[in-house]
Amino acid sequence: MIEPINVSLESLNLGTIVPMSVAIIGALAIILTDIFNTNKHKSLYVILVVLFLVFDLFTLLAFSGDERGVFDIMLLDGIAVLSQCIIIGGGILFVLLGLSKLRFQEFRYAEYFALYLLAIAGLQFMVSSDSLIMIFVGLETSSLALYTMIAMHNRMVSIEAAIKYFTMGALTAGFFVFGSMIFYAITGSVELSQIAQVVTQDGFLSKENYANYVLVLVGFVFMFAALGFKLSLFPYHTWVPDVYQGSTSAMAGFLSVVPKMAGFVVALRFFEIFIHANDAIIQTMLYVTVILTMTIPNLIALQQKDIKRMLAYSSISNAGMAMAAIVIGTHQATTALFLYWILFTITNFGAFGMLWLNRGKEYNDYESPYTFKKFSGLAQISPFTASILGLFLFALAGLPPFALFWGKMYLIASAVNAGHIALAVIIVLNSAIAAYYYLRPVSYMFLRDPEVGISNTKFMQNATTPMKSVVGLAVLLAIISILLVEPLLNIIGTYVTNSGF
Repeated sequence: MIEPINVSLESLNLGTIVPMSVAIIGALAIILTDIFNTNKHKSLYVILVVLFLVFDLFTLLAFSGDERGVFDIMLLDGIAVLSQCIIIGGGILFVLLGLSKLRFQEFRYAEYFALYLLAIAGLQFMVSSDSLIMIFVGLETSSLALYTMIAMHNRMVSIEAAIKYFTMGALTAGFFVFGSMIFYAITGSVELSQIAQVVTQDGFLSKENYANYVLVLVGFVFMFAALGFKLSLFPYHTWVPDVYQGSTSAMAGFLSVVPKMAGFVVALRFFEIFIHANDAIIQTMLYVTVILTMTIPNLIALQQKDIKRMLAYSSISNAGMAMAAIVIGTHQATTALFLYWILFTITNFGAFGMLWLNRGKEYNDYESPYTFKKFSGLAQISPFTASILGLFLFALAGLPPFALFWGKMYLIASAVNAGHIALAVIIVLNSAIAAYYYLRPVSYMFLRDPEVGISNTKFMQNATTPMKSVVGLAVLLAIISILLVEPLLNIIGTYVTNSGF
């Protein structure tokens, strides 16, 4: 007779899943609120999302138990806590853009805000586990929510963007599952810690075990493709500009920052295994991909005449720069990754937020309201709008003393200290290229006269006082970032050290 297995609640350590549970409960609460009262204004749902995310953040920071939980599937280490803080913080910022003056299609539905919370919960699960199964569940939860949210804008261009994103995402899911299957076949485990123990054994990847080595390479390629799509690495980046252009500026800004943070953490946990194994083929593959991801989108961005598509390509290049920190693989580089992405979140939120504030309803499906020409002479029409948008473009260009400059400096320093001089030089060169295309729309705003018909355009027509306040906060943080760098480095360093990176 088989004896029953007794599992105590204490041994499950359910505190590790409480933060995500808060977001899921919030999603259900919003749907129930809508069922019982359908006449609530959208601002109620925005506030509910913010309240649940703030509570989510508090429960996360209050957690003090063992980092392993739920049959050791959950891993709430320093990296998980730090990345969840960035995901929740970014989620709070971008949902506040829902307090827009114009009432767009998706904001009519409570389901949009429920899906928003479910997407964030999925991303939290992704970063809080080293089990490939749980990572996949989190990945699909967030992705399915995002596909629907993009399509809910209810324009043909938005539906097209959602279908493109879904098609590529379905392919990616297949790659991830197939790669996981190969690693399970080789190592007998789907947990990254145990996979690392097997793969890094002496002789496991030697010439004598040629079959193992080939299987590891095949599994790595499939996992690399899956993570490459999530992080929009070259050559898996082709979906980005079309999806961003089809999405609202608020959703495009969210996509450019928050889901990628989760992707970076998974990449950090997964690629660390092979970086420390010192395999020449895998390291070369990573190195070349990082360089191409930084460079190719930058060169394509030079040809763009639409601010939104330009920002899409720039976000790909910035993902390449952040990915460089993972390839470098030192403690300083891991710290640089989080510092860079926090500062990038602030500046990218400001840039996409300004586009959203200037959004109107008077344009056709396939006619972008964000071409450079439509911003010609903006300094004469609305000096305040031109100054704020110009400030965020300067910050994204990495010009001192604005936010992203300090992130790039620390990233370059980590590359130099690790002996990756060539990589540091490439980052500097790509920053110079990026400065050129960021300054192009600034030249249209300040150095050109308004186009015929543009002078009658109403700018900031989508802005409300709360939205202006949030963007104003981003302006303040971008300007005073020099004062934030040292405290941020201390906090990030503490969490990274606690995770053993």
